[in-house]
Amino acid sequence: MNTQKIAITVPSDLLDIIDKTTAQRRISRSKFISLVLREKLQEERSRYLKNEYDRVFTDKAICDEQLKTAMWFDGAGSKEGQEW
Repeated sequence: MNTQKIAITVPSDLLDIIDKTTAQRRISRSKFISLVLREKLQEERSRYLKNEYDRVFTDKAICDEQLKTAMWFDGAGSKEGQEW
């Protein structure tokens, strides 16, 4: 994995918690902070996507269009099932 050094400033009480946690887990500060940041960014991305889906599918015009499209596909009929 390609890495890059950065400098950050954190409150000393937070650093104490990080140090205790990394000692218990036997991993480096860098590894721990990277894992926590990755997890947080994945949560943020998931939240963003959920909010966007919610925004789109609460739009009545889009919901109506989706329903019409689904009904069209359902009515298109195929004895073999959906090819797509």
